[in-house]
Amino acid sequence: MTTIYHNPRCSKSRQCLAILEDKKEDLEIIKYLETPLTKDKLEGIINLLGIKPMELVRTNEAIWKQEFKGKDLLDDELIQIMVSHPKLIERPIVIKNKRAIIGRPPEKVLDIL
Repeated sequence: MTTIYHNPRCSKSRQCLAILEDKKEDLEIIKYLETPLTKDKLEGIINLLGIKPMELVRTNEAIWKQEFKGKDLLDDELIQIMVSHPKLIERPIVIKNKRAIIGRPPEKVLDIL
């Protein structure tokens, strides 16, 4: 089973999903803006990605620039901000066999298939 944390309004997320569908992956599609992630789930994803929480933040989003830019935030605070504002989570995230990637560019998803 391959899981994609997907935003249908994002072209990169749609392109990544199309690649997975073309490869006939058994998919679980989670529209994370409609079904927000829990703190524990997001921490688990960050651990699978092997990155720091800040690397998952979409810093060009208006909410980030208006409310959080320039603040010295701890990892735990960043995770809570992303839980509260899922639009700030980089997308798409694809997980397969306990490995995860951020699908940017979308072709990067091929690395875990």
